[in-house]
Amino acid sequence: MSRIAAAFDRLRTRDRKALIPFITAGDPGPGATVPLMHALVDAGADILELGVPFSDPMADGPTIQRSSERALRQGVTLDGVLAMVEAFRTRDTSTPVVLMGYANPIEAMGHEAFAARAQACGVDGVLTVDYPPEESGEWTGHLERHGIDAIFLLSPTTPAARIERVAGLARGYVYYVSLKGVTGAPTLDLDDVADKLARLRARIALPIGVGFGIRDAATAKAVAKLADAVVIGSRIIKEIEGSSEENLLENASRLVRHLRHAIDEVSVS
Repeated sequence: MSRIAAAFDRLRTRDRKALIPFITAGDPGPGATVPLMHALVDAGADILELGVPFSDPMADGPTIQRSSERALRQGVTLDGVLAMVEAFRTRDTSTPVVLMGYANPIEAMGHEAFAARAQACGVDGVLTVDYPPEESGEWTGHLERHGIDAIFLLSPTTPAARIERVAGLARGYVYYVSLKGVTGAPTLDLDDVADKLARLRARIALPIGVGFGIRDAATAKAVAKLADAVVIGSRIIKEIEGSSEENLLENASRLVRHLRHAIDEVSVS
């Protein structure tokens, strides 16, 4: 059983929903990432999504774009991100880590080389925004051979045929984009999310996490009533952006504890 599947199993036995924070590797500096990962886990994160900085992050809003720019200016590469995961694993061997990013850095490294290196470093899942599921059979095969879950995005406009394709390829969990737009968008229609999740669950057996547009504890709690996991990125990146080196870990931890408390008010049953 993968670390991701084990994490969701543990949560079900405890009647809890998953909290999945996103941070960009190398933001605000390469040395901050591993301590920040540990701090988020200590504050209540169940799975970590670690963004691989990229120069043209088309699915991301201004906040996460800025975080990628800060990391790239400091020379953070895919190799560097994998080394961060490897360092994290020296202390934490149980928390799942999912890399989230774009195809270009993986293409440059090569599918097989990337999958082998990711496995060796302790990566559990990979979400690549611009690998369409219709063309991902070979890609997901490399990941599966190395015990890595292929995670896919679905959106309010995803057609039925693509949902069926994702249902066959995805492992770990599926990430439902709760609105039309980029990360950090301000509006969230919870009735629409509930309707779409009901339709997805008729086709997909995996846990479904919901992200984009989750900006505070109240929104996180509302989404936790509907989804198996709450994914939050831009709000955490804003906290990082507004923190000093001295209070970065404290501020990020406080926010995640606040979100954890709100989500834990929701019962699975």
